[in-house]
Amino acid sequence: MNKRRKIKVCVISDVHLGFVGCKAKELNRYLESIEPEILIINGDLIDIWQFRTYYFPKSHTKVLQHIFRFISEGVKVYLLTGNHDEMLRRYSGLLLGNLTLEDKVVLELDGKKHWFFHGDVFDISMQGSRWLAKLGTTGYELLILINKFINFFLELLGKPKSSFSQSIKRATKRGVKKLHDYETTAAEIAIDNGYHVVANGHSHMPDIREITTENGKVLYLNSGDWVENMTALEYHNSEWKLVWYKDLHFPKTWLKLEDGDLP
Repeated sequence: MNKRRKIKVCVISDVHLGFVGCKAKELNRYLESIEPEILIINGDLIDIWQFRTYYFPKSHTKVLQHIFRFISEGVKVYLLTGNHDEMLRRYSGLLLGNLTLEDKVVLELDGKKHWFFHGDVFDISMQGSRWLAKLGTTGYELLILINKFINFFLELLGKPKSSFSQSIKRATKRGVKKLHDYETTAAEIAIDNGYHVVANGHSHMPDIREITTENGKVLYLNSGDWVENMTALEYHNSEWKLVWYKDLHFPKTWLKLEDGDLP
């Protein structure tokens, strides 16, 4: 086994286990490569909206095994709830050893207050139209399947893969953000509460940027997702960075292993 990278904090979100578009195999490789002190799962670990009893591959189960391994090794794991696993919110405040289940959490890292929560509570598309959001998710699942089919033929022709599903999703989110920018709302509340950093998921748009308002400024983070972008946030040596799976390097033997059979 290759030596794991030691990091202070790792943040992942929008894994969507149980959804056909989940890149669980890639996430397993990533989790196997790190040794965090704190793991924050910032919402939508399991896609309860799209959950099917007949679809939960080995690689999806392996993600859960990786999380339990971290817990057994002494890693502090915060499982934060999102809109796709919102039924877990009734159990918020649950503490089981190194595992904490919450809707949000505030941590002080190197003297700076960090506010972590999924972000759906400030998304206007989620307000009063939950059925519409679910309908959109079903359409997104179909789009992912069509995209896989097209990419299969593109690969046979030796052409680069396309992700029009991601392009459509981004365009839709831009329209929503014009109506109500929940990221700015989160930043404003963070500033009002004296937080230095606010971290969301939900939008599937990985980001690190400074947001300035008339009352101050805050560092805004978004951990992206493990459906298309395959990104995570890492905090090490007092600095946040956005990590893309496509930029990481893994042993060739890992890449050849079957679904769910990573070391």
